[in-house]
Amino acid sequence: MKIEHIAIWVKDLERQKLFYEKYFHAKAGDKYTNPKTNFESYFLKFTDGARLELMHKPGIPENANDLTQQNIGLIHFAISVGSQEKVDSLTLQLRQDSFLILDGPRTTGDGYYESVVLDPENNRIEITI
Repeated sequence: MKIEHIAIWVKDLERQKLFYEKYFHAKAGDKYTNPKTNFESYFLKFTDGARLELMHKPGIPENANDLTQQNIGLIHFAISVGSQEKVDSLTLQLRQDSFLILDGPRTTGDGYYESVVLDPENNRIEITI
């Protein structure tokens, strides 16, 4: 078995799509639109592994998580970039482009080399080897 995809509700579908394309080299499929429900989405495919579905629909309430207080439920996902050097360089690029780096790069107590960054809508992404 494997995780097929993870879905995220977003406020700005196009901005989020461009972020994952630019920094994580995701390839977006065609935009799906359901005019009856005002639902729109993109599936983003990475080089390997699970896909990411970005979804937008007016009226979806804000997430209760913030930078200091987290809540039960899915809190982050990790994207492997292949090497410590790539973790470092991507983290530096994101920092230079004014994205908030919450942690790292560092080696965690359980042996992972990672950094934690927020995407444009404050979803947590672990960048790891």
